[in-house]
Amino acid sequence: MPHRTMQNRQRSADMLEQPISRIIPKMAIPTIVAFLINSVYSLADTYFVSSLGTSATAAVSVNASLDQLIMMAGSMLAVGANSYIARLLGRGDEKKASQVLSTAFFLAGGLGATIMILGLSFMEPMVRMLGATDTCQQYAVDYATYVLYAAPFMACNFVMNQCLRSEGSATLSMVGMGFGGVLNCVLDPIFIFTLDMGVAGASLATAISKWVSFAILIFPYLTRRSLLRLSLGNFCPSQEIITSVVSVGSSSMFRSGLAVVAGILLNDLAGSISDSVLAGIGVCTKVMMFPFSIILGFGSGFQPVAGYNWGAKRYDRVEESYRFCAWVALIGAGVLALLVTLLSDQIIVAFAGVDPQMRHIGRICMISQCVALPIHAWVAVVNMLCAGLGNAKGAFALATARQGTCFLPLLFPMTWLLGAYGVATVQAAADVLSLALAVPIMAGMKKRIAAAKAEHSQEHP
Repeated sequence: MPHRTMQNRQRSADMLEQPISRIIPKMAIPTIVAFLINSVYSLADTYFVSSLGTSATAAVSVNASLDQLIMMAGSMLAVGANSYIARLLGRGDEKKASQVLSTAFFLAGGLGATIMILGLSFMEPMVRMLGATDTCQQYAVDYATYVLYAAPFMACNFVMNQCLRSEGSATLSMVGMGFGGVLNCVLDPIFIFTLDMGVAGASLATAISKWVSFAILIFPYLTRRSLLRLSLGNFCPSQEIITSVVSVGSSSMFRSGLAVVAGILLNDLAGSISDSVLAGIGVCTKVMMFPFSIILGFGSGFQPVAGYNWGAKRYDRVEESYRFCAWVALIGAGVLALLVTLLSDQIIVAFAGVDPQMRHIGRICMISQCVALPIHAWVAVVNMLCAGLGNAKGAFALATARQGTCFLPLLFPMTWLLGAYGVATVQAAADVLSLALAVPIMAGMKKRIAAAKAEHSQEHP
């Protein structure tokens, strides 16, 4: 029997027969590890740059919105392709799944290149728009430069990461993201201190790491070690493929887009108070990427399992996978929140140095987000369920809630009433408010699964 056929049969057996409590962690753990390493090198930039002063740290915080902008270029295509490919593979349509992969990959590269060209052409207006103050503008320009050169590769990385997971190759995805993260941690001190490049050194280290990740991720496709085939010949931007990918992936695009808007507004309001407040909230955002990465990685292991079983009409396993993930997410988030809260002062002081305002605001921001972390975790599971089952409206509503429909209406009133404390706690308040959307959406998803299960039982008594 050909090796590829054996791979397909084994993958199908794993998705449809292996216990849910085993297959989801198996899919999720490599992704969690990769996301954690990604968080490490994101935090590494902030850690090493913090020794250059509060304004330099604030500049890295400002450029978090640039990362979100690049993510927006790839995430719509990546998430939409992941969901569609998982359902296609569940139905056994491997050829079309390869067309979806190739189409998403080349479109993402084109969008990333567009951001690179526009960003380099309008650099200073761009960093000012992202929230840079007069005192941190030059640092922000230094950091943005090399990151923009890596933008096309970063956008393609999102697609390859998601699509490798959709075909059950989460370990390959982990290796690609993980090695780049480790490399960034090694290169940061070399470029920043040894070569005396300062903030630009952190940017160059990040860019090189993204280029190396791209080379690793594309390797299994070029050597035909993956189930799917990535090639220009498979590029097929048909109306059906674009509609299927965009309908689900648009939720991720709008989430990233709203994250950019929210980040810019938050940076502007925090920077209008002081660089210390801007830097403190930026450090909290980087630190909270660790628990968020675990939640997102776990959900990314759940989504293809739910989508594959939905495509195969194994509705009992769809229900079981949701129940398992919901409980694990709630309990795990509670434990993580307690741990980060207990260590919050020690964590923030490592970045704040002798800046008391940065330390105080960063700790308030961190603790408030820990309080809301279990809610965020459960909402993320519901969001992944909607995306996995192709519920574009539900996925869109939840993906855009955290930094959009539930965040933006609170930002200015809370800042006006509470000042720096309002800026620091608005994200936690938005997470709590998102329950108002998630509860009715989950009720609708339960009805949808139950109806499909009943219909299938009638067709196959």
